Amino acid sequence: MTEQKNLIIGGMLLLLVVVTLWIARQSMQEEAERTTPQHRVDYYLEGVDSTLMDLSGRPSKRLVANRMTHFMDDDSTELESPRMTLYDLDRPPWHVRSETGWLSGDGEVLLLQGEVKIDRFAAPGVRPMHITTRDLRVQPRDNYVETDAEVHARSNQDRIDAKGMQIWLQQPIRIKLLANVRGHYEVEP
Repeated sequence: MTEQKNLIIGGMLLLLVVVTLWIARQSMQEEAERTTPQHRVDYYLEGVDSTLMDLSGRPSKRLVANRMTHFMDDDSTELESPRMTLYDLDRPPWHVRSETGWLSGDGEVLLLQGEVKIDRFAAPGVRPMHITTRDLRVQPRDNYVETDAEVHARSNQDRIDAKGMQIWLQQPIRIKLLANVRGHYEVEP
């Protein structure tokens, strides 16, 4: 009879410990949810068209997007159909567009997601350039872009295919293709 009593008391104590641990765990989860900031929108804009001027008052960069959504917790911004124009003094500007975009809170990194197209039109002494790729990482302040994805570039009848690319879009403009580079060049008579 005493052994049965001890077994019942032991079982009740074990049940009490399990219930206490469960309540403590639930309380910690609720506290974590209350203290973790939620990824919430604090404002959005539609039909965004923003131009950044250089020190001499000329346009330096222009960003157009169908919609811009800003998040308060990390100060990041999502862009719908972003289109960037990077102006050059004596040459036609570069036009960059993608399906979506994400801008970091400090403005240091712009991720252009999905299909990305980069174009520069022809001008006297300047060949046209059309580049298609995916998921481009842009450092707007440095006029630098890079991707690890497949790259297809065309200039007149010439074309180059590669995997991965880095571009420095300020003078002197440099394009570095990272791997599996194949090209086709038309020789002019």
